[in-house]
Amino acid sequence: NVITIDVRNAFRKRGLQLDPQIIKVKKIIGKSISLRDATVEDAEFIYALRADKTRNQFINSVNSDLGDQLNWLRSYENDNKQAYFLIEDDSSLEPFGTIRIYDQRGKSFCWGSWVLKDNTPSAYAIESALLVYCYALLMGFDGAHFDVRKRNRSVWKFHERFGAVKVSETSEDFYYTINYESILSGFSRYSKYLPEQIYIIGKSSSPAS
Repeated sequence: NVITIDVRNAFRKRGLQLDPQIIKVKKIIGKSISLRDATVEDAEFIYALRADKTRNQFINSVNSDLGDQLNWLRSYENDNKQAYFLIEDDSSLEPFGTIRIYDQRGKSFCWGSWVLKDNTPSAYAIESALLVYCYALLMGFDGAHFDVRKRNRSVWKFHERFGAVKVSETSEDFYYTINYESILSGFSRYSKYLPEQIYIIGKSSSPAS
């Protein structure tokens, strides 16, 4: 149940058009990192990451405890409307952060919960974004939407360099969209962070297996 994607050609040769669907998989293996499906065993790491005041200033505040995080992950196991990943070093399997795909709107998906711990190599952040886009395109999506805190300047600057377009704003947030062509251009712009091939390990019951 392993899928190999040639990232140089896979998305430029758009033959069969899939109906977009968020599908959970066990792992997406990239160049230096993997995105691994979150489980209840990850509750302590995720809670510590989200409760860290230096890390959580740009995400929804944490008003819960470790037990609530465990309950959320148990509920997530049966939730087919999102995919929540740990960002891991591919060699050591050390976790460095989280990233999530959710809120499907037709052929557009939202991604967020992009939180990384202190001293994470900068390349890991960029590669995790690239892997999310690669996987979402494989799942049939052709664009994305998301919001970023205005104070989170480094992140919204990255999104704009990647090709995202600001469509609205509130007093606290910028709202963005990005289309298929801009995602492909972003792949070219950040190609040094991608391997020639990406490996996807699917769940036994998943259509991706």
